[in-house]
Amino acid sequence: MTRPAIAIDLGGSHAKIAVVQVDKLLAAHEVSLDSAEKLRPALDVFAQAVRELLAELHLNAADCQGVALGFCGLADARIGRVVSTNKKYEDAPSIDFRAWSQQEFELPFAIENDARMALLGEQHVGAARGCDNVVMITLGTGIGGAAMIEGKLLRGKHAQAGCLGGHLPAKVGGRPCTCGAIGCLEAEASGWALPYIAREWDGFAHSDLAKCETINFRALFELAAAGDRIAEEILQHCLNVWATGAVGLIHAYDPERIVIGGGVMRRADVILPYIQNYVNAHAWTPWGKVEIVAAQLGNDAGLFGATPLLTGIV
Repeated sequence: MTRPAIAIDLGGSHAKIAVVQVDKLLAAHEVSLDSAEKLRPALDVFAQAVRELLAELHLNAADCQGVALGFCGLADARIGRVVSTNKKYEDAPSIDFRAWSQQEFELPFAIENDARMALLGEQHVGAARGCDNVVMITLGTGIGGAAMIEGKLLRGKHAQAGCLGGHLPAKVGGRPCTCGAIGCLEAEASGWALPYIAREWDGFAHSDLAKCETINFRALFELAAAGDRIAEEILQHCLNVWATGAVGLIHAYDPERIVIGGGVMRRADVILPYIQNYVNAHAWTPWGKVEIVAAQLGNDAGLFGATPLLTGIV
């Protein structure tokens, strides 16, 4: 039987620490964080959480195969370190995670970009199971992406291949993005960009969006469904950006399936058909049609990527 893995999924505002075994989440704990702060002090919090989870499960660290961390930035799995943070946890590139894991648990350590970890989880036990050529897109506060070709994660020489799907260009002369580029998918249709997009939209002051204390995708979908014209136009814009991005990823990575996850997929009933129809009409795939599917593992996808990452099968 495959030994359990200790998994840490680190986002910009929280981290989820868990013990997983193949397709089972044995125990989990979540902590709130601030990505503007340093990461090193949080490692002590992670270690204590791991020990409490292991005690709850009546396990020792030696019973586990290792510690795997999904990081919200560029991480190089080959050297076990963070490469770039894009203004999140800026001390992370200086941290020796392998030494930390050895000191705390005497266990092997593996790290990967969080979008790649989510794709690993979905390919291992979720919506991409049985598919070796797959792209994942995550739609939420930002837009993430990862690609797998013939069963291997696409990483590249500098550890950034395939995982910058949200930073492909979507609009020439578009909005500035946090990455430094202009008109990225993320700058044009992500959660953090949505309030700026809405307030700059012609006619915004006459929309019920202007009355919202928080402008987010939940409000956008609800108001669009209620017939608010500006909300309908902005939603149409976002759908077009996401669908155009999907075609770009298909042309770049030649997948047979695209898995879409993230918080925005609460409205998969609207998003999936739109992107599938757009891809069918505009993607150049003479061999057939790329399948567009919803992620199955939700926010736990990255945790389930721990086992394949630690066992080195990717």
